[in-house]
Amino acid sequence: MSNQRPSYDVVILGSGIAGSTLGAVLARSGAKVLLADAATHPRFAVGESMIPQLVSWLQVLAERYDVPEFHALCDPKTINEQISNTFGQKRHFGFMLHRPGEEPDPKEANQFVIPDELSSACHLYRQDCDAYLFRVAVKYGCESRQQWRVSGIAFDDDGVTLTGVDGCEVRGRYLVDASGFRSPLADHFQLREQPCRFKHHSRSLFTHMVGVRPFDEVIKVAPEDQPPVPWHDGTMHHNFERGWFWIIPFDNHKLSRNPVCSVGVTLDPRLYPKPEDITPEEEFAQLASRFPAVARQLEGARKVREWVSTGRLQYSSRQTVGRRWCLMSHAAGFLDPLYSRGMSNTMEVIAALAPRLLDALADDDFDEERFRYVEELEQGLLDYNDTLVNCSFIAFSHYRLWDAMFRVWGCGTTPGTLRLNKALRTFRATRDASLFDILEKVPHVGLWWPDSDDFKAVLDGTAEACARYEAKEIDGDTAADIILRLLEESEAVPPDFGWKDPNKRFIFPDRRQILDFLQWAATSPLPELSSLGGENLDAILKANAAAAAAGGR
Repeated sequence: MSNQRPSYDVVILGSGIAGSTLGAVLARSGAKVLLADAATHPRFAVGESMIPQLVSWLQVLAERYDVPEFHALCDPKTINEQISNTFGQKRHFGFMLHRPGEEPDPKEANQFVIPDELSSACHLYRQDCDAYLFRVAVKYGCESRQQWRVSGIAFDDDGVTLTGVDGCEVRGRYLVDASGFRSPLADHFQLREQPCRFKHHSRSLFTHMVGVRPFDEVIKVAPEDQPPVPWHDGTMHHNFERGWFWIIPFDNHKLSRNPVCSVGVTLDPRLYPKPEDITPEEEFAQLASRFPAVARQLEGARKVREWVSTGRLQYSSRQTVGRRWCLMSHAAGFLDPLYSRGMSNTMEVIAALAPRLLDALADDDFDEERFRYVEELEQGLLDYNDTLVNCSFIAFSHYRLWDAMFRVWGCGTTPGTLRLNKALRTFRATRDASLFDILEKVPHVGLWWPDSDDFKAVLDGTAEACARYEAKEIDGDTAADIILRLLEESEAVPPDFGWKDPNKRFIFPDRRQILDFLQWAATSPLPELSSLGGENLDAILKANAAAAAAGGR
C-alpha cells in the first residue's frame, strides 16, 4: 500500500472525544477518514465537566458542518434523553477553601452560576458520550480500526504510511494525532519539550465512586452564607494549599439514573511528593482525612473502578503542526483540569483545524504555513491556561488572594462566550462561514477572551502580583489589593454581576442583570464590548418576547 495513492484522506489516531468529533466533521464534509485507536469503546475517560464556551464551540461545529448530533451534548435534558440517562448537570462552578484539621469557613466560599439566558452545561459521563460521538463519526462515513496500535510512521511527498504492531500498513494524505499523552507522532518527531515549559506543577489521583454525599448535607451554614444554587447541582472544588479536590456528580439531574460520582484530587508534587510505600487509594484517603468536611462528604463512599495515580500532569510540545501532520489537543500538551478548559480547548482547535484541512485536501497542498494559526492557537491555549492555573494554585493558600483570582477568571468567561454566540447567530441567518474566520483575527490567540487588550492587562498584572507573593516580596493581602484594583479600574470588567465587589462571593446573574450588562456593554468605549452588547441584547429581548407570546397562546 505504501507505493499506492493514499487510501485515506485523513488518518486520525485516537477515537475519543477529540478524534471522533473531528472525524465526524471531516467525513460529513466528504473526506475519507480512518479512525484508528489502540483501545475500544466504551471506556473510562476523565475531563467530565463542561463550560459555556465548550457548549458554544459544539454548536458552531454542529451548524457549520451540518452534524446536528453534536447538539445532544449541549443541554442536560437532551443529553439524558438522546444519548443515555447517565449524565449530570452543571449549574455552577463552586469553590470552598479548606485548611488541615479545621472546619471550612462558609465565608471563604465562592460560586459562579452559569446564566440560563446564555448557556447550559453538563457533567459528561465520558464512556457514554465518547462512544456516542464515535458512532456519529462512523455514521457519517469514518472507517475504524480499533485495538490497532501504531509501531511506525513514515512520511513521503504523497502522504504518510502507518505500520501497526500487527504488521498491517495504512496510507493517508494527512495524519492527525488525537491520542493524548502517549502520542506516537510526538515520539516519532521527538516533539516533547524537556523539561516541560509550564510554570504550573501538579499530579493527580482519581476514580469513580458511589455513595458520595451531596456537600449541602455535609456542611450547615447561616442563611447569609447559603449559596444561590445547591453545591450538588454543579462542579464542586475543595481548594487547599497547592491543591484541590473535585466532586462531579452524575446523579444531579432528574433524568439521570447514574449513581456514580467522579472524585479526584490534583496537588503540587513539590509540596506533596508521590509516596512509594502506599497505594493510590490509601494516599487519597490520607489526604481527604486532613480536611474534616471533605472526609464527611466521602465517608462510606466506595470506588467502582481502580484508582489512578499519575506523575506530573503537565507536558508540552515544541511544535504541533508540520507538513501533512498535526498534534491535536491533548496530544500537543496538557495543563490541569482546574476550570475545565480541556474539552473547550479541544473543540476550539477542531474549529480551527477542520476548515484548513478540508481546503488542503481540495487543493492537494499541505504546506504547514496554511496551518500556522492552529499551531499558534494550541500553544496559546496552553500558555494562557498555565498562567491562570499557576496563579490559582499560588492563591489557594490565602483566601482574599484566591477570591481575587476567582474574579479574574470569571469576569472574562461571559464576554468570551458571547462573542461565539454572536457569530453563531449571524451564521444561522447568513450561512456565511467567514464569520468564524473573523473570530481568529485577535491580538491574544488562546486567551479565553482573546480580543480584549484591557482584559489581557488585568491577567498580566495578576500574574505579576501572584509571582511577587510566591517569592515572598509581598503578603497575600497586598497581592489581593493589587488585583482588586486592576479589576476596579478596568473598563473591560462590568459593574454588574459583582466581579468588582469583594463582598459578593456568589455570582449569579439573573435575567435583569444580564440585560443591564448588555446595555452597559453596548455603550462601552471598548469595541470588543460594544460589538457584543447591542446585538446580544436584541437577541435576548426578541427571544423573551417570543417566549411571552408563546406562553400567552
